[in-house]
Amino acid sequence: MVFAAKVTEVPEWGKKLVEIEGQQVLLLKMKGVVYACERECPHQGAPLEGALVKEAGKLSCQRHGYRFDLKTGACEGHPECTLKIYPVEIRGDEIFVELS
Repeated sequence: MVFAAKVTEVPEWGKKLVEIEGQQVLLLKMKGVVYACERECPHQGAPLEGALVKEAGKLSCQRHGYRFDLKTGACEGHPECTLKIYPVEIRGDEIFVELS
């Protein structure tokens, strides 16, 4: 696990792009739960910083509306597109992410 950011740096129902060991990772926080995923949509590579966050645990790509489960990476209706999800651990006010 590698330090990514402070919990307070990720807005509630918001996103924060961080770089961890040279890799860009998108952090999201919904209802106090922090998720970490790859930065680009696996469908056509759209940057997910502009993705819509309307429902806890879900992320919708702004380009074509592909909707991903932030726990599993599964895409509703498109099983061939899986979002890479990274395990997250919270220690106090610090977010740690497992990149492997």
